[in-house]
Amino acid sequence: MGYFQAGFTDIVGGDNRPMPRYPFTFVQADALEYLSLHGHEFDAIHASPPCQAYSIMHNLPWLKDREYPALILPTIELLEAIGKPYVLENVMGARYGAKGLTKRSLEGHGLKAGWLCGTMFGLPFYRHRLFATNWFWLAPGHPKHQARIRPGSSLAGRAREIVFSEGIVRPTPNRRKDRWVYGGKKKGLPGQMAGLNLTTWQNGAQSGGVGMGHTRGWQLAAEAMGIDWMNQYELTQAIPPVFTRHIGQQLMKVLDGRPV
Repeated sequence: MGYFQAGFTDIVGGDNRPMPRYPFTFVQADALEYLSLHGHEFDAIHASPPCQAYSIMHNLPWLKDREYPALILPTIELLEAIGKPYVLENVMGARYGAKGLTKRSLEGHGLKAGWLCGTMFGLPFYRHRLFATNWFWLAPGHPKHQARIRPGSSLAGRAREIVFSEGIVRPTPNRRKDRWVYGGKKKGLPGQMAGLNLTTWQNGAQSGGVGMGHTRGWQLAAEAMGIDWMNQYELTQAIPPVFTRHIGQQLMKVLDGRPV
């Protein structure tokens, strides 16, 4: 969607599973096989290999022994062989030199890449993502992160994804009950945000803290991201379209031979 907003018109997406809500032309196929056969037909290519093998969430006790496909390196090799301008997006755990890559002998998958954050575009969440390219692009300035909520261990590393907008009263725990008190006036179980002027968001799954992630309140996260066509699970895998709009606007200049 971000590339469409940047001016691209003929957009084809591919995945090895059905994607009935994908808003553009969709091809169900193995992504690398399709890219190998048809990549030369496109002006530019955006790739998002599965992130689970590179995510810090892989360190959670119930996930650390799972095997996930590590496809960044074969994707880059294929993209380089095709020779078209490309963008490869992944999580921050895939950055060059990341300890998690060394731990799992995946150093060759490390991306020397720029990155984007929701706060660069005035969004009320972080959701840092790497964007590796074979052409030059610029990122906006990165505002200093606002306060983080760390009410309990259930948020784990994803607490870094939660942001309060300026002017919003920070919540304090009410020890008498498992509730949060906003400004000493409003009470509610996590996820019950009706009537509260709060923009608090979390990128992640189950949350015992504020419940504004992709379980409770996931529709609010979708609204904040500018996405209204995905279901709950699809949203957990998504990035805000404004990220690829920013990338796409500069890619369009590269394709037209204009300076970025």
